[in-house]
Amino acid sequence: MLNYIGKRVLQLIPVLLGMSFIVFLIIRAIPGNPAQVILGQKATQESIAALEEKLGLNNPWYVQYFDYLKGLFTGDLGESLRTSQPISSEIWPYLAATIELAVFAMIIAIIVGVNAGIISAWFQNSWFDYVAMVIALIGVSMPIFWLGLIEQWVFSLNLDWLPTSGREDVRNPISPITNFYLIDTLIQGRFDQFGIVIKHLILPGVALATIPTAIIARMTRSSMLEVMRSDYVRTARAKGQKMFLVVYKHALKNALIPVLTVIGLQTGLLLGGAILTETIFSWPGIGRYIYEAIGYRDYTVIQSGILVVAFIFVMINLIVDLLYTVIDKRIKYS
Repeated sequence: MLNYIGKRVLQLIPVLLGMSFIVFLIIRAIPGNPAQVILGQKATQESIAALEEKLGLNNPWYVQYFDYLKGLFTGDLGESLRTSQPISSEIWPYLAATIELAVFAMIIAIIVGVNAGIISAWFQNSWFDYVAMVIALIGVSMPIFWLGLIEQWVFSLNLDWLPTSGREDVRNPISPITNFYLIDTLIQGRFDQFGIVIKHLILPGVALATIPTAIIARMTRSSMLEVMRSDYVRTARAKGQKMFLVVYKHALKNALIPVLTVIGLQTGLLLGGAILTETIFSWPGIGRYIYEAIGYRDYTVIQSGILVVAFIFVMINLIVDLLYTVIDKRIKYS
């Protein structure tokens, strides 16, 4: 097992290097000069040239790339061209916000999606099966930006149940410790603020969970239908075991492999693809951080932000592969 993990981690290095090189070239194709954007339209050519010299933007592209790589191998993600702050310290609050939102959304998606898929397979061709699959199809097709705006209009503006945007009550801010606000409020004993943070999570979390919920529900249903036709399931039912135990104890465990794969992929996609949700709900996450960096042509932030998201994505895939051995003991990694 340790040898397998070591090989997989080593395989990640060329993947991340290749990704960093592609991103490096693509972002330099974005029209606009970072020095010009930072200084403004009225900046003189002399001041622009001086800032380019200071930031190293006038060096050949390959020199800039290898300078960036040298920093990466020493654990340095570089400095923001706009703020001159180390990205390693600047990026964490944004990353923590996205992780908190993505985990919340995936909890919703897993609970609703898995159970909807199980019940649909259990009562195949019933009214619940048809309704659940139609809703799943709608969920896959639903534009997140439209759903987010509808949520705000209904639950914030009309019903006034939930806040429209942000992570906290700006009139009573939270002092960050881990930057995971649910954890920070519990550490500080601010249980009233814990409830407020949950309220801020609900609308963006539901919007972000819509597509993963639908995909997980459809995959669970498909996988469960295949397993439910297996001989050991028929044997368990013939022995008189309750259908609930047959489904959740025997069938579900053997149907989880493809479902777990989908969950892993969707979790990685949520971490890197929440830009629309974070923009609509003014959520200060990694997606908005990279999006705003693109506007300022902040090359270093874009490169490092995408690299961090890519690293988390491939690590999630590795964790999913290892979980296969926990679910199915027949799977062995040597």
